[in-house]
Amino acid sequence: MQNGIYTAQHNAKLLKEAETWMKSGAWRNGYFRADPHMSVNAVEFYQQYKKNPDQWKALFNWLKNTNLYAISKGKHPIEGTSLVASVEDSENGALEKRQSESHRKRIDFQFAVKGTERFGIIEHQSSSPIKPYDEKKDVIHYKYDKEKTLFFDSTPDKFFIFFPGDWHIAKVMNDTQDQNIRVIVIKVDYKE
Repeated sequence: MQNGIYTAQHNAKLLKEAETWMKSGAWRNGYFRADPHMSVNAVEFYQQYKKNPDQWKALFNWLKNTNLYAISKGKHPIEGTSLVASVEDSENGALEKRQSESHRKRIDFQFAVKGTERFGIIEHQSSSPIKPYDEKKDVIHYKYDKEKTLFFDSTPDKFFIFFPGDWHIAKVMNDTQDQNIRVIVIKVDYKE
């Protein structure tokens, strides 16, 4: 990432091992609709998948076997797990109206099935919490420097994964004509 800290840092050997694993597709469980976005922290994905394979396998199996265009909006339990897929028909909005966030207990898996969702990833050194971490909601919000924020567009061929070290902003207005989106959000347990 450019001049700053945007995600958890790891040593080069572990990074190479994780990138090889991610490229191998060992995590796919038959799911080929989309690939991880380049911003996904490969080491965190690799380590969290190894620590919690049942949830990750169930997540990708659900994505593979579910018609994500036809399923009703709302919350859908993923059978055999504690995971819940949230299907949201929503709209991107002005950056100023969107909150930055991170989580400590859960990992955000986010996939724009329809439309283009823009994410902001905020730089750690220039950001600070607005108020203390809310344990009940598992969220903390930040004051951040817009000029140091990285913006990426999520389209139906890529998914995003936000680990605790990935401070992010979702549903930011992008450069397309249509700001309507259908987004799948699945919160996976984070394992220490």
